[in-house]
Amino acid sequence: MSSTLSVRDVCERYGVSEHTVLGWIGSGELRAVNVGRTPGAKKPRWRIPQTALDAFELARTATPPPPRRPRRKRPADVIEFYK
Repeated sequence: MSSTLSVRDVCERYGVSEHTVLGWIGSGELRAVNVGRTPGAKKPRWRIPQTALDAFELARTATPPPPRRPRRKRPADVIEFYK
């Protein structure tokens, strides 16, 4: 596998559209390098390094939810008027 991937390669890897990958790049979730000829070009050519893709996958892995705290019991001497 090469050290950099194109936007299309990432699309095929995750089964998403190009707009989704470009959105990840635009929001900063996925780091990418513009390899176009001019820096301010209308259509940039993005390349994603393998290290950036590894960091992206690590950041998006599912984590278990925090443990639930038990509910507090109400004292027996409290009178509830509205129920």
